[in-house]
Amino acid sequence: MENTLLMLDLMRAFYWFEDGLRSRLAALGWTNVTRSQSLVLTNIANGVTRASHIAANLGVSRQAMSQLLGEMIAGGLVEVEPDPADRRAQRVQFAPAGEGIREAAQKILRDLEREMERGVGKSRMDGLRVALRSVPAAD
Repeated sequence: MENTLLMLDLMRAFYWFEDGLRSRLAALGWTNVTRSQSLVLTNIANGVTRASHIAANLGVSRQAMSQLLGEMIAGGLVEVEPDPADRRAQRVQFAPAGEGIREAAQKILRDLEREMERGVGKSRMDGLRVALRSVPAAD
C-alpha cells in the first residue's frame, strides 16, 4: 500500500469528476461554466444555500462571492433571495432557466460514476460510498 495522503487521492478524484463535468457540459453547449461556478452549483445541489456558507466553503470573500453570483444570475444559472430564516442572509437556488444545465449535469455525473465503477469495481465503489457518507459534515 502506498504511503500517500488520502487528501491527495480525494483531490485527484474530485478534479477528475469536475473536469469531466465541465468538458462534457461544454460539449453540450454549456461552454461558459467556470470551475468556481461549478463549485457553487455543487454546493447548492448539496444543500448549502446561504451565500456566506458557500463563500466559506470555497474560501473566498463575501465580496468575491457576490461578484460570482452576479455573473451566475446574469447567466440564468441561479437566483438569490432573502433567507426566510434570516432576512440579513441571502439564499441561493437554481434558477428556472438553469433547469437544462442542472439536468445535463446530473446525467453527466451519473455517467462519470458509472465510468469510475467500471474502473474500480462495484464492490469498491459501494465501499467508497459507504465510507464517504460516514464522514461527519463540516460545521
